[in-house]
Amino acid sequence: MAIPTPTDCRFTKEHEWVRLEDGTAVFGITDYAQDSLGDVVFVELPAPGTPVRQGETFGVVESVKAASDLYAPLSGEVIERNNALEQSPELINKDPYGAGWMIKVRPSDLSELNRLLDAAAYDQLTASLH
Repeated sequence: MAIPTPTDCRFTKEHEWVRLEDGTAVFGITDYAQDSLGDVVFVELPAPGTPVRQGETFGVVESVKAASDLYAPLSGEVIERNNALEQSPELINKDPYGAGWMIKVRPSDLSELNRLLDAAAYDQLTASLH
């Protein structure tokens, strides 16, 4: 069963989400993405201190079906990665908007949020893909 799209996030057309928490940007993949991938078995994430740029790859998620690049919703510097995913990548399938978060970034340009989809626009996008 699909998880409702959180209204406190912004979304890329490649199915990543970003949520601002006290000025820190938290990245992950959407419920639609994890459902499309199937069982996630491995995640490759950047180390703290790594710069990321909006629209460019920041890592890889692998499932039993495929490997997919992860695209940064915002530019900035990685300040933390979710090390729990190394031992338990299935957290992405179980809780994509919570425990399955991937990295935290110090954003360099919050105006980039304006280029992302809100929840309603993202729901329209995914509805058109079925």
